[in-house]
Amino acid sequence: MTTWNLQGTVNHLLICGGSSCRKNKGGEVADAIEDEIEKQEAAGNIHTTLTECNGRCSDACVVISYPEGVWYSEMTPKAGKKLVRKLLQGEQLKDHLLYTYDGGLQAQTEKGAKGKKKK
Repeated sequence: MTTWNLQGTVNHLLICGGSSCRKNKGGEVADAIEDEIEKQEAAGNIHTTLTECNGRCSDACVVISYPEGVWYSEMTPKAGKKLVRKLLQGEQLKDHLLYTYDGGLQAQTEKGAKGKKKK
């Protein structure tokens, strides 16, 4: 098992690896994010973890960014690359926002508030 030196890490991206996200290019999103991190030489700043299901299957592929607690929905490989660049600039990927955190998760879209059944 690899042990990462997380000193200097600014963002931790949790990339959903549940079945619905995998069906919606979750693996390709993860690869694109990793490729962009490498391209931007940001491995010391952004750490990634492929998770099990994050419970937002209808919003697949879901990526959660910590420590700010922002949930992104309907991520694509292109959006994943853009997310890395935005995070390095201290910004959010606004067109994919699902939830933000301000002492509690706040839905950014009506879809975020309601949720949907698992695909």
